[in-house]
Amino acid sequence: MRILITNDDGIEAPGLNVLQKIASDLSDDVWVVAPETEQSGAAHSLTLHEPMRLRKLSERIFAVKGTPTDCVIMAVRHMLQGQEPALVLSGVNRGANIADDVTYSGTIAGAIEGTMLGIPSIALSLAVNWDDPRKIHWETPMQHGAGLVRKLIEAGWPENVLINVNFPDVEPDKVQGIQITEQGRRDPDYFRIEDRLDTRGTPYYWLGFKRRSFHAPKGTDMWAVKSGAISVTPLYLNLTHNDTCRRLADLLTP
Repeated sequence: MRILITNDDGIEAPGLNVLQKIASDLSDDVWVVAPETEQSGAAHSLTLHEPMRLRKLSERIFAVKGTPTDCVIMAVRHMLQGQEPALVLSGVNRGANIADDVTYSGTIAGAIEGTMLGIPSIALSLAVNWDDPRKIHWETPMQHGAGLVRKLIEAGWPENVLINVNFPDVEPDKVQGIQITEQGRRDPDYFRIEDRLDTRGTPYYWLGFKRRSFHAPKGTDMWAVKSGAISVTPLYLNLTHNDTCRRLADLLTP
């Protein structure tokens, strides 16, 4: 089984090394095509206004000057054309990708693009305590990742669905099982803008996040990760809301 792996933290990210270990436990045909630099928050964006550069690091490891979406397209439509991968894995992201994160995440986008290209795809992320980011439990996805991916492959899922996996911020032996979850919703007051002045007195701004506890309804990805469980969320590519379609059709269609 040929596996393509990518991420949004960049080619030098420790989570990519973890994902390589997970993939190598599943196959001896693993290809890495990841962004040259960090692309966190890039979402499902494409590089359209400048050329992409491809740098070969070793036999099956490449860096692309572009987004995670670019990387998957470059791999499937150019590098591996005619010998496409059977599975795309994206991650392991440093930080959870839960709730509204799925619309911003380059990690999720890598799996979205794989799904759009007709390849079963899984995004994997690891929750981190940002009050102490030096303590990251990389060994948790390292120990649980391959077994979980293997079970997901055996179970299968529809062509227009990708799988979003989030590992909790706990030691491997403290994981409270696996929960099949739905996408949660963050407090809309989660973001903040921090304004500062540079050395010349000119204002500039950082997008930031409020560090506080959040309400996590049971059954959501937020709840599972907060409870110490591995969250597995199937995400659907079709964003159409069918109930609203039917209601508007009744109101607006003759």
